[in-house]
Amino acid sequence: MSSLYLLIAISLVLGVVCWLLFMWAAKKGQYDDVEGPKYRMLDDDDEKDGK
Repeated sequence: MSSLYLLIAISLVLGVVCWLLFMWAAKKGQYDDVEGPKYRMLDDDDEKDGK
């Protein structure tokens, strides 16, 4: 029975840590622009060189 309490405690701690990491990433703006990177990789960089 004590191993069950240990597993519950570990899962709660991991859940809280994952939630805190998600909240930190959301506040840093990691999820602001999900569409932009796929269009930026298609941009032609040669136009910036003046050629």
